[in-house]
Amino acid sequence: MAVADDDILLRCAHAGKRYGTRRVLQDITLEVREGEVHALVGLNGAGKTTLMRLLLGMVRADTGAVRVAGCDPSVMEARHWAGVGHLVEVPLAYPELTVTQNLSIAGRLAGLSRPAAARAATRWAEEFALTGWARSRARTLSLGNRQRVGLAAAWIADPRILILDEPTNALDPAGIMIVRTLLKRSRETGAAALVSSHHLDEVARVADRITVMNGGRLIGMLDPTGIDLERQFFDLIYADSQARP
Repeated sequence: MAVADDDILLRCAHAGKRYGTRRVLQDITLEVREGEVHALVGLNGAGKTTLMRLLLGMVRADTGAVRVAGCDPSVMEARHWAGVGHLVEVPLAYPELTVTQNLSIAGRLAGLSRPAAARAATRWAEEFALTGWARSRARTLSLGNRQRVGLAAAWIADPRILILDEPTNALDPAGIMIVRTLLKRSRETGAAALVSSHHLDEVARVADRITVMNGGRLIGMLDPTGIDLERQFFDLIYADSQARP
């Protein structure tokens, strides 16, 4: 993977995206650095998932530039994605395969050898408290455990970059604690994480920065250590909505 000229591992510069006549992303400028957890918060339909899909090369920006570790994600080769762990929208798993088989495949797709992928599958099943379901087919799992499988797959190769869309969806308190612990650990090892969420109180526990998104635009920042984040969030949303034509 090409090396960025600084510690910025995720970057959008004035990025925009349209679907037909509808602007879904407008003038997005965002950076996530090594050793940083950057949270993206907004109401439903704000554009958070589309922005993450842009960073993952699933869709192309119509304007501006997008870079992942210095590379254009729309033309990155498969081998370059080995250092990027992601979960966007819904956790993907082969329904007829077991938890272990799904995680082993995720490891292979992330560039691990067969033995290394098998070891990683065992390790991450343990990290996400999935050992008791290791031989269960994915289709038989609860929604929360399917989410854990998707998250384990994102972390399977100890990625340098994490892009996680609503990672605590469907998780019980124990699962939320696991995600919180792993995000902090990844930050300590120098990884960059972009995490979207509806839960301000939760992201404030792990985020170094919180960016607020509304109507396809980034409209402000919140201090994770601040008081009454929910009120600050809605004040930003209201002010932005009032300022729009």
